[in-house]
Amino acid sequence: MQTPKQTYETQIKINASCARVWHTLTQTMPKAPTDYGILRLDGALTLGAKIKLWSEVAPKRAFALTVTTFDAPTRMTWRGGMPLGLFVGTRQFSIAPDGTGSMFEMREQFSGPLAGVISSSIPDLTPSFVKFANTLKQEAERT
Repeated sequence: MQTPKQTYETQIKINASCARVWHTLTQTMPKAPTDYGILRLDGALTLGAKIKLWSEVAPKRAFALTVTTFDAPTRMTWRGGMPLGLFVGTRQFSIAPDGTGSMFEMREQFSGPLAGVISSSIPDLTPSFVKFANTLKQEAERT
């Protein structure tokens, strides 16, 4: 039996400043989420904000998340899951200087006592992550 995957990640070099990538991630992406593989995003991306996300991967399900880290222009974290930490999903976005541009990384990790069981029912998120990163790159480099 194969162990369910509990971590997904992608990274991409973006030919734009960290500030520009951050602006695209936090200001532009929420206005056009479908381009990023997100069907809908409700709520403001600010520290402590409660947001709801509907993704192409699970279009009929709303994910209730909290923005737990918001360190402009380098790091943002969304966290959600079940009560008592039985299952927790943590999505981290990071942006770091890289030569004349930036390196963007996105990582999601599932944890908690039920992570193995629930992770086995989650489809492969890799294509969705790659789509998100590629769209962010295109948008940040556009201006």
